[in-house]
Amino acid sequence: MISRVLVPMDDSEMAERALRYALEVHPDADVTVLHVVGGPSSMMGDATTLALADDPEVAAREHASETLERAHDIAAEADRDISTAVEVGPPARMIAESASEFDAVVLGSHSGGLADRLLVGDVAGTVVRRSPVPVTVVR
Repeated sequence: MISRVLVPMDDSEMAERALRYALEVHPDADVTVLHVVGGPSSMMGDATTLALADDPEVAAREHASETLERAHDIAAEADRDISTAVEVGPPARMIAESASEFDAVVLGSHSGGLADRLLVGDVAGTVVRRSPVPVTVVR
C-alpha cells in the first residue's frame, strides 16, 4: 500500500498535472510536494542568487514560494492537504535522494520549453533510473 507520495514540482504545467494525478490516484496517501532550487550548472542561475543571499535557506524558500503556493491551491481544489519541502542542488539527484523517504514518486515528464530540457537534461529519466521506489511519470 502506498501511504507516502513525493511529487517534485516546478512551475510547469506537467508538474501541476503530476500533482493532480497523485492526489487523484492516491487519495489516502500523504503527499509531499518537493521544489528543488537548482544547484551549480554551466549557466549558474539560481545557484548564483542563493550564493549571494545573506541566508541561502530563506532565499531558497522565497524562490519556491510561488510554486508551493500553486501546489497548495491545487490540493485545495481536490479538498486535500499536502506537505511541502525545498531542497537546493541538482534536481534529479535531490529528487532521487529524497525518494527513499517515500513509497512512490509521481513527477511530470518534462518541464519548461526545449531550451530548459536541453540545458537541464532529462530529470524525469534520471529519477526513473536512480529512484529506490516506484516512479510514475505523468504526461
